[in-house]
Amino acid sequence: MLCCLESRKELALDSEVNRAAILRAGGVDSGYAWLRLATAVILSTVGNVGLWSYVVALPAVQAEFGVTRGAATLPYTLTMLGFAFGSVLMGRLLDRFGVMPPLIIGAVSLGLGYLACAYAPSLELLALAHGIIGFLGCSSLFAPLMTDVSHWFARRRGFAVAIAASGNYLSGAVWPPIEQHLISSIGWRDTYLFIGIICVVTMLPLAFVFWRRAPLHETAPSAGEARSMQRPLGMSPNALQALLGIAGLACCVAMSMPQVHLVAYCAD
Repeated sequence: MLCCLESRKELALDSEVNRAAILRAGGVDSGYAWLRLATAVILSTVGNVGLWSYVVALPAVQAEFGVTRGAATLPYTLTMLGFAFGSVLMGRLLDRFGVMPPLIIGAVSLGLGYLACAYAPSLELLALAHGIIGFLGCSSLFAPLMTDVSHWFARRRGFAVAIAASGNYLSGAVWPPIEQHLISSIGWRDTYLFIGIICVVTMLPLAFVFWRRAPLHETAPSAGEARSMQRPLGMSPNALQALLGIAGLACCVAMSMPQVHLVAYCAD
């Protein structure tokens, strides 16, 4: 009996050693993983300008088109709707092709979207261009980058994902004062052109840091573990995902409704 126990302990130890070697060989918790994380933060900080730029530009856009404050929020509404539905699309692309193709699509879409915004002759076309920014631009960053980062860390996964998520909020801290200064100096249309150029020239090269697909760093679960994983919290994965989606929607609606009016309200 003791011999059997010792043998099992040795096998378990060998398994852990082999698993650690696989993790190191695959790049998990390596310097390259940290490089990907740092790049993810930069990409999020630059590219998520699409979620914040219209908040600053709203007063200037409203004045130019001569519309009501409620009508002037249409571009922001389409940005958020595009971001929501685009995240589903980018998640599918991420699962199939890895994170680099969505990032390239996002960089190009942000550039084209801001170019279209800069030359939009009407509020409706401006709103449509903002919808593209949300649907194909911003959606390529938040969830795809956090998912990718989670595959490259084992020991500090939660810490790494939190850092990756912070890029979105760094974007909200960095871009508004820059954009406000530019709008005051050159107008909102030229400011949008500038933002589009910055997104393309910074994001496209950085996307190629992610050319390697995420390593498979989890061993196959036992039958009991698999059954437990299939019903987290006693619910099916689909039910849990639906609840998380509802929670996210409720949270973001409460956040976004006042957010778009902050700059205009303070100016008033």
